[in-house]
Amino acid sequence: MSGNLERRYRRVLRLLPGWYRQQWEQDMVAAFLDGWLTGDPEADEYITKAAGPSWAEVASVASLAVRLYLGGAGTPRRYFAWGQAVRGAVFAVTLVQAVLGLDMLVQTAWSRHLLSWLPAPPASMVAATPGGVLPPAVWYLMACAWIVSFVTLVRGHYRAAQIIAALAILPDLVRLLEGQVTGLLPAPYVGPWAFWVLLDFAPVLAMVAFHRDAPPTARRSWLLALPTGYLLVGLPLLALQVTGNTAWLPDFSGLYCVLVSLACLVHVPRVWSGHDARAGVWSLTLTLLAADAGAYRIFSIADYWHDPHLINVSLAELLILLVAVALVAPDAVRAQAPTPAPPPHPRLG
Repeated sequence: MSGNLERRYRRVLRLLPGWYRQQWEQDMVAAFLDGWLTGDPEADEYITKAAGPSWAEVASVASLAVRLYLGGAGTPRRYFAWGQAVRGAVFAVTLVQAVLGLDMLVQTAWSRHLLSWLPAPPASMVAATPGGVLPPAVWYLMACAWIVSFVTLVRGHYRAAQIIAALAILPDLVRLLEGQVTGLLPAPYVGPWAFWVLLDFAPVLAMVAFHRDAPPTARRSWLLALPTGYLLVGLPLLALQVTGNTAWLPDFSGLYCVLVSLACLVHVPRVWSGHDARAGVWSLTLTLLAADAGAYRIFSIADYWHDPHLINVSLAELLILLVAVALVAPDAVRAQAPTPAPPPHPRLG
């Protein structure tokens, strides 16, 4: 009698990984059916035709699927590696956004003589904010929001960090839509939209990888990464801007490729040593970052269709990135090797 209802629930449960369904599908289907069936033959016949799965049940199964595919403690090695890699990539991209926000705030404070202990800024330095319908204060708040989101994420307040980051990407979306409608944004619009999708929207969406089954974060290391990243990258770029020596520097997508390439090269000794159990997960993380950086570089080449020199530079940056990630990609594949240990039963919800 419950055949139709049972088939509908089994279709929903296909969202879950096969290893999990094999172990728990029967129990889950039985639990779902028990929530509907009454024991009255006539009522149950109607229920099997018209009832469930409800939207709440589908959402619960989808949430469980995300937690399993982006696994936490106790999940098979492949899913745990992917979960850790996605979480690491989100940390890294959010760190980049936080460093950009900190750089905007420092430049603004210096250009407006708010940092009295620094010498007067050069006349060539202008702390610019994007124009348009949004006032400058919105962009300063966006810069602060990325910093707050990063710190909040590191401290383990995942949903709050995701909400703050979601608010932080809205001004860029408004600017893009306004620029495309008014013509202020230069055609073909590919580069700016690629930045918003790959470095704004993607990390916010990927924050779903931070769930209650995820292992704790190395808070101290990631918190130190913010000032360290600004000192090693932000300040040198600011110095070059102040001195007017920025002509030979790559654009942001090129800089993203260079930074990921350097990270891959720094990571290679850990891979070859074979003594670091976490090296494989970091290799997978760097591979994801390389894919993100490479995609951004490819899409942003459209901004240089009329400049063959810049196209060649962009292709060279892609080649460097490809060579660098090729050194860690085999280790990333090995990090996903299956293990036979069965995981515990995560809770729905």
